Parts: sequence; C-alpha cells; structure tokens
Amino acid sequence: MDFGKLNNISEVDFSLPPDSLFNQTALATTTHHSSRVFVGLPIWANKEWVGKIYPSTAKEKDFLHYYSRQFNTIELNVTHYQIPTQTTIQRWKVSVPPHFKFCPKWPQEISHDRQLRGCEPLSAAFTDSVLGLGENLGITFLQLGHHFDARQSKVLETFLRQLPPKFPIAVEFRHPDWFAQSHVWQETLQMLHEIGVGTVMSDVAGRRDVVHMSLSTTTATLRFVGNELHLTDYSRVDEWVHRLRSWQEHGLETAYIFVHCGENLQAPELSNYWIEQLNKYCQLALIPARIQPKVVQGSLF
Repeated sequence: MDFGKLNNISEVDFSLPPDSLFNQTALATTTHHSSRVFVGLPIWANKEWVGKIYPSTAKEKDFLHYYSRQFNTIELNVTHYQIPTQTTIQRWKVSVPPHFKFCPKWPQEISHDRQLRGCEPLSAAFTDSVLGLGENLGITFLQLGHHFDARQSKVLETFLRQLPPKFPIAVEFRHPDWFAQSHVWQETLQMLHEIGVGTVMSDVAGRRDVVHMSLSTTTATLRFVGNELHLTDYSRVDEWVHRLRSWQEHGLETAYIFVHCGENLQAPELSNYWIEQLNKYCQLALIPARIQPKVVQGSLF
C-alpha cells in the first residue's frame, strides 16, 4: 500500500493516540465480551508464496484455495477495479471454507471517479454482487478519494442511507479535514453510528491522523502497514493487541485486521506475529499460517 509510505521511518512516532470519546457510545450497545477476529492479507495471488505458504506444486488458479486454508479473511482489492460477476462470486465461494470472509473494496468508479454522486445503479450492482457471497461476506470498505473532504459529509450520508439495510460496510477517510476539527469528526461518527456503518483505521507511517482510534459500531477494521519486519512493526503490533483487548473487554464484537508489509513477501510472517499476540492476550485460538523455508536451487550442494 503506497498511501502514507515513507522511505525513512526513523523519526516517526508510532504510538497509538488515545481512544476517541465516541467509542464509549459505539461500544455501549452490547455487553458481549467474546470477539470474532479475522486476520488476513491484501492479496492471494503471489507467486513468491509458492513453496512458502502454498505447496511447491501449486498452480495460480488454486492460490485462493490454499490461501483460505492459511488465513480466515482477505482484503479483496480486485473489486476496486471491477464488479465481480456472479460466476466469479460462485467460483470464489466454492474455493474457500465456510468460515472464510471476503472483505471487498468498493469500486473506484463509485468512490473516486463519481465521488458517490449519481451512482445508485452501480452501487446496487456492487451490493447485489457481493451479497452473493452469503456467509462468506465480511465487511466491505469504502475508501473515500483523497479530495473527498468534510464539506461533502451530506453526500456521504445520502449515499450510505440508500444502501440495503444492515449491509456490512466501513468507511476509510483520507482527507485531513475530517480529523482537523474535533466537532466535525464527532458529528461524522454520530452519523455513521446512527446508520450502522463502521470506520476503517489505517496504521501507516506517513499519515498518523488516519490512525484515528474511532469506532462507530462494535466492529473494528484495521489496515496495518508494516515496514519489512522492522523492529517497530512488532512493537506496534504489541500496542495494537493491548488496545484491541481493551475494546474487547468493553464490547467489541468483531475485528478485521489486514496486514500489509512492503511488497507483501513477508506479510505472512508479520500476520503470524499478530496471531501469536492476539491468542496470548485476547484469549483467542487463531491458527497461524504454516510457513515452510523456501528451498534455494543448488543450496544442498
């Protein structure tokens, strides 16, 4: 993920901000204390994982099958570029186990090109398509364009209110204006809460404002961007796990964690550290990916 990427992270303060005051409202609607947690990556089609987390004989057409036996969710970015056909949806469904969750990204034609305006037919086509995933549908995430600022909050509200009832969606805000004034952000969280729409938090080096630590529902969605297994990646995970445990104790029901790591060659290792710490501190029983050391040709001689 290039958003917020820095080549030099030596001066970055990675500590997490305090919780938003609105979290007390978002989590006050439940006394549920057992959370469902999903940890996954942003892709499944990575040939570099053949012989590492996929069998050495794996074919590209079978990557999703093998991926879904290692992880329980996927940040589905392919839907950002094209609405999947029902044939594609059914092919994905039969490739994964019943517990696996696809988390589709909203099409860029809706979120970026049309800026949520005049796109009701496209929106209906997208929601109809992904609802075909049935129990395999997790959260969908709507990434607002870089120029979609807080002055357009009514446009966002109108768009969200025309979605099917209880459609699973979280919004990723990127323009700095959303966070610049506390009252604007609090009003936005109240609007999302009333409609039942979640927020996306992005923990990335170059934009610390988007690590807003704000919940509008009992579901947390996090895009965590590591830096090629830098030491700070692990300390950041540690802090996140303790924060998630606190939210869990106060009623968090579901968490989706998408682990990015540079070119994602080492994303499985970073996701396994997430799982190890979540199991240890949040009383979970997530299964880590089985990582095999890659055999380098000629290394035995």
